[in-house]
Formats: sequence, C-alpha cells, structure tokens
Amino acid sequence: MSNTRKRASWSGQLAFVLAAAASAIGLGNLWRFPYLAAQYGGGTFIVIYLCLVVTLGFTLMLSEIAIGRKTQQSQLTAYSQLHRGWGFIGFLGTVVPLLIVPYYCVIGGWVLKYFVTYCQMAFCGATPMGEAAAESGAFFNAFISANFAPFGYGSLFVLASSAVIVMGVKNGIEKSNLVLMPSLLVLAVAISIYVICLPGTGDGLKYYLVPSMDALSVKGADGQMTFSLAQLGKTILGAMGQMFYSLSLAMGIMITYGSYMRKTDSIEKCVRRIEIFDTLIAIIAGLMIIPVVYMFAVKTGTDVKEAMNAGPGLMFITLPKVFATLGAGGPWVGLAFFALVIFAALTSAISLYEACVASFCDLLHIQRKAATFFTGAIILFLSTFSALGYGPWGDVRLFRTETFAGFQFLDFFDFITNSVLMPIIAAATCIFIGWVLKPSAIDDEVMADGNRFKAKTLYRFMVKYFAPVLVILILVQQVCSVLGYTGWSI
Repeated sequence: MSNTRKRASWSGQLAFVLAAAASAIGLGNLWRFPYLAAQYGGGTFIVIYLCLVVTLGFTLMLSEIAIGRKTQQSQLTAYSQLHRGWGFIGFLGTVVPLLIVPYYCVIGGWVLKYFVTYCQMAFCGATPMGEAAAESGAFFNAFISANFAPFGYGSLFVLASSAVIVMGVKNGIEKSNLVLMPSLLVLAVAISIYVICLPGTGDGLKYYLVPSMDALSVKGADGQMTFSLAQLGKTILGAMGQMFYSLSLAMGIMITYGSYMRKTDSIEKCVRRIEIFDTLIAIIAGLMIIPVVYMFAVKTGTDVKEAMNAGPGLMFITLPKVFATLGAGGPWVGLAFFALVIFAALTSAISLYEACVASFCDLLHIQRKAATFFTGAIILFLSTFSALGYGPWGDVRLFRTETFAGFQFLDFFDFITNSVLMPIIAAATCIFIGWVLKPSAIDDEVMADGNRFKAKTLYRFMVKYFAPVLVILILVQQVCSVLGYTGWSI
C-alpha cells in the first residue's frame, strides 16, 4: 500500500484545531507574551501583535499546513517531494524540534519541580522558599545547579511525552488534547478571574490593556515625549519574534499535523481558529500575571518594567514572591498556576516530539513505536547538556570570545533554533512557495474539495514579498542583538 493510505488522520476538524492550538500554546504564551506586552506599551503591543498574527502568522501557518496535507509527509521529506533541490528546508525543519525538545523538557522538569513544591506548600504547610518566598531566587538556583535533580525531573517529562506519542495520533495526541486543553483553559480563566478580583490590581490591568503611545515615543531635549520610528520598529520586531515563537512556526509541527488533515476540512478556517485560540490564551496569560506583578512591584518599590522583564526568572523567582503576598490562598494559586504551565508545556513538547517521530517514520519507514524509542533516546542524551549546564557543567561556555561571554548549553540551543534556524526556514519556505513552487500550488490545496480561499490575494502578496523581508529582518536583528554587535534587545 502507499504511504498516503497508511497515514494516520485526525478524527475531524476540531481534533486538528485542538492539536495545532495545543502545540502553539506553550511556555512562550504563559511568560514571554505577558512581559513583552508590558514592556512595549500593553495594548499598543497587543494591537501590533494581532495585526502580525492575521497577516504574517496566517501566511506562514497556512503554507506549512498546506505543504503537509498536499504531500502527506512530515517536514523532513515533504519539501524534497515537492522539489528535490529544496529538501534542505525539511532537514533544517527536523533539526529544530530535535534540538528544542531536549531543553524544553528540561524546563518542563523545572515546572514539574515547582508543581511538586507547591503541593508540599498547599497540603503540608512547607516553606521551602522561606517566609514570603524571600529565598525564591536561591531555591531556583540551587535546583537548576544540582547534580541530578534537573535531569531527573526532565526525564519524567520526556517519559510522559513519549507515553502519549507511542499511542499514536488518535489514541495518543488527540485524546490527550481532549483532556489537557479544556483543563488548561478552565485553569487559565479561573486564575485570571481570581487575579482581576484582587483589590489593587486595577492599575495593573490598565497598564496591560490600555494602549500607551509612550512605548512608541522618546523624550526629547525639551523633556517632551515625541513619536519615534525606532521605538515603533523595536515594538514590531518584538511582536514578530513573539508571534514566531508562539504559533509554533518553522518547527515542522504544522507540516506534520497538516499531513494528518482530511481533504474535506478547510485549511483557511482552521488557521483562523488556531490563531484565535492561541491569542486568547496569550492575552489571558497576561491577565493572570501582569496585574499581580504590577501590584507587587508597586508595593515593594521595584521598577515595574524591571519586574516584568525578568525572563524565565519572572515565572520561577518573581511569581513565587507574588503568590506569597496573597496570604493563605497563595500556595493554592501557585499550585493551580504551575499545573496550568505543566499542561501547556506538555502539549507543546508532545507536538515537537511528534514532528521528530513522524520524520523518522517517513524517512526510515519504521513503526511508530521504534521511532518513538529512537527519538526518545536522542532527546534524553541531548537533554543532559541543558540539565547539567547550570550545575556540574556550568563553567562550560560555547563560542566564548574576547568580546562575547559565550553560551551555556540551554541558551545555545535556544539561540540556534529560535534566532537562527527558524527564521531561515521561514524565509526559505516563503521564497520556495512564492518564486519556485508558485503560490498556485498552495491555492489548489487550500481550495481542495470545493473549499473557498477568501484571503488568496493577501496570501500571495505576503508569501512573495512581505513575509520574506520581515522574517529576514528578524534573523538579522536577533543574531546581531544576541552577539552584541548592534540591533535591539528583545
């Protein structure tokens, strides 16, 4: 039989939308979106982000899903099936999730550790972070620098993901999403309502939701705030970077999931629904985090932007201190929050893992179980570097120079995938579709089985001209910024 007839498929359009949305809703939505929104003017950032999602994000996601469904292949073999000379995109698209899953599972292990800790705090009254979580920073640093604990918790996360993957598309991924996604949404809404109802969070809500032109202005010599194109450019690039990270683009996930999609389902409608679902969770995440962090910063005299722009420390150091200010309910809020983060991290890890497994199945023509074990072994091996990179191997720095301090392992994997490979893949995909394969091939797939393609004109303009330029700008800016040559820090 042909590979097409053997290929697994979703049970319906809802199953596909849930799976794709689950892959997009991850750690990037729950901590990166809130602090970027706060940093770049709240509502101003949200408006710019939404504009990019419905144009650039729509173009890239629709392209990947259409390629997957058209070829009935994962990313590793899909591009070469369309054009032999462009198969390198599929290779790079497989390297990305294979590098991301190991360190993503390590971070998932950190979240699991915090969930266990908050269980102890809520049910046993323990205070492992000290009174008022005053030692949350020391607690976090002690954990990630331990000899075995980070690897142990990360391995549990890998095993949980493997258990879902080995059961297959319908029995594993689809059924797990039917549990995880509603649970995630209920917890997110419940926590955000609780936060909004807390006294003193009104100013934080305004800070988050009301557009502020100050974020697009600079103070002149006369002390007056004036509009700045540079600030606007920085905000746009920040929103583009987040959109890329948030929608699971250029990771092979959407191609793989698209290959399981039925011809009768509308790709255009599915993409729009995924965007709505993903953006809704991102905005709700801001409602959970920004008002209480703002309130905490005001109470403690901390600069608000400094409190928001704490990177991973916002989740693992700042938020425990915020939860501690909520009194007896604090441990329970923390417990619910880290349960939510576990669900989000697990759904994304499963999607990345599946992109790797499907690639090995398509390339090597092996069974899912064998591909899962093979991929799991690679993930566990690579996760060792990130798990021990802040502990026993903490002194190791990659690409250290006289002017550059070098990368720790986890930071290097994050940089090479998110800042280098993903923009290259996205730009190459747009050039391939726009100028080699031609947009008509994607049009035909989107309009299969009589489906309409309402945004065809927008798509053609974006994929041929606008999208490649924007993505290349992201690539140049990100690399220059991280290496400290020039550019903006986002």
